[in-house]
Amino acid sequence: MNSSALDTSVLDRAVADLRTGAVSWSATPLTERIALLERLLPRVAAGAADLAAAGARAKGYAPNSPWAAEDWAGGPWALAQNASALLHVLRRIATGKQPLGAGAVHEQGGRTRVDVFPATGWDTLLLNGFTAQVWMRPGTTAHQVRDRAAGEYRGRAGGPAVALVLGAGNVAAITALDILHKLYAEGQVDVAKMNPVNAYLRPHFEHVFAEFVDRGWVRFVDGGAAEGSHLARHEGIDAIHVTGSDRTHDAIVWGTDEDAEQRRRDDRPLVGKPFSSELGGVSPCIVVPGPWSDADFRFQAEHIVTSKMNNSGHNCIASQVLVAPRDWDGTERLLDEIRRVLRALPPRTDYYPGSEQRLAAVLAAHPQAEVHGDGCRLLVPDITDHDDALITDEVFGSALGVVRLSGTTPVEFLLHAVDFANDTLPGTLGATLIVHPRTERTDRAVMDTATTHLRYGTLGINCWSAIGFLLGYTPWGAHPGHTRQDIGSGIGFVHNAFMLEDIEKTVLRAPFTPAPRGLVTGDPSLSPRPPYFVTNRTALTTVQRVTRFTAAPSLRKLPALFASALRG
Repeated sequence: MNSSALDTSVLDRAVADLRTGAVSWSATPLTERIALLERLLPRVAAGAADLAAAGARAKGYAPNSPWAAEDWAGGPWALAQNASALLHVLRRIATGKQPLGAGAVHEQGGRTRVDVFPATGWDTLLLNGFTAQVWMRPGTTAHQVRDRAAGEYRGRAGGPAVALVLGAGNVAAITALDILHKLYAEGQVDVAKMNPVNAYLRPHFEHVFAEFVDRGWVRFVDGGAAEGSHLARHEGIDAIHVTGSDRTHDAIVWGTDEDAEQRRRDDRPLVGKPFSSELGGVSPCIVVPGPWSDADFRFQAEHIVTSKMNNSGHNCIASQVLVAPRDWDGTERLLDEIRRVLRALPPRTDYYPGSEQRLAAVLAAHPQAEVHGDGCRLLVPDITDHDDALITDEVFGSALGVVRLSGTTPVEFLLHAVDFANDTLPGTLGATLIVHPRTERTDRAVMDTATTHLRYGTLGINCWSAIGFLLGYTPWGAHPGHTRQDIGSGIGFVHNAFMLEDIEKTVLRAPFTPAPRGLVTGDPSLSPRPPYFVTNRTALTTVQRVTRFTAAPSLRKLPALFASALRG
């Protein structure tokens, strides 16, 4: 659309409203901000079924389809969980406590780390055995971490400001969570431009944020690239956050004309405002050889397929490359189990615009690729060319490539895997590392080295790194080091309920096996098969009940929730 033909009146009016609202939001006391979140959660619960159903229908299946569990998990559950996390921290501050608990911050191996999950007893109960630790940048002391946490509420609030949130088109909760972060962590009111792919979510978000809209703190607008560009350059916009691709970022910052590349080289941006971003990449799932049982192969195959096929692979954090040991006989056993899971999944199609062409390109480059299930699940079992598109470009669809690296021991393999992930795969948003507890105990030093050196904003150990998006307490963003000239997976962190500064990465952990088999492998927990697994038989019912519990915890809700979870 030619900018001269663009009717900007609705956009300009939204920004004008927010310029006024920014002053009143800055003056809104903590007690009222807490009350606003407390009133938001019932609206999340009340509208949860309609929000999830809208996503399911847009993707081409019924709201009662097994696939609809992901629309609950990536929509109302994520929204309720993140709002609840913020409430937990803000209530601590309101009662005169430090944002972080007494034993949460500690120094280990010369680095400061913060235990952020579980944060409450409910967390321990619902996701038993799951933990999250935030590693701070080298040189950051424990005192600095405590002193700088939640600065918005501890004497370092920013002045009135208006942020532009450019919404993502794939996962429902992303736009809503970015709004919450801008409001509560950075003190900025927001104009949220809906992504055209899921603009149908706008009325649902306007319901959830009704009070914020009424009081001039949030505005939702529709439109495409032209509307986004107009808002990004609007003099009334102070800051920008985008979830999308590096191409989206670069188009805004450097333009799309013939001079764009020269501007980038010269660092002469068209938009020089503070600009945070989450832009995806090619995420690895690294499998460390070890003493796996038949049940371990089955469970981890379900885990790996989940990390790829959730949302048809239309996730910036989807596992695109499985990094496996060439010299381990378990690799073929694992791939056989992955094939079994791919064949058994219910039918569905890739819905995101352009996915058909991207998958066709994968097939054209790999005529030997295996096609499973309903015809759009691709497995390329042995990629040897590191210039392959599955390694160099984000596919954003249901194709999984396998790279086999040498190493006759876990130590040798891990050293190669870390170098490959850091130096060959583009992007630093998240990585998943699967390792048997016995192997981790035996090779503790190399595991610690791998955890330290993997350059990713979220590292999931026996846990798909995407769970860091869900929890709320865990900062979500790329590993530090990108610049606007070389944006990679983006700059900055969102969610981050404790409002930590100086973040390097989050390290997630989950049980290697579900209960009760953890007693055998050495990582006992009470967690059954996770409800977000694509193979969970009761996922839809369980996630619905978890969502309603998270929005309004009650002991009376637990028996039915646990009964469903255990049947999964």
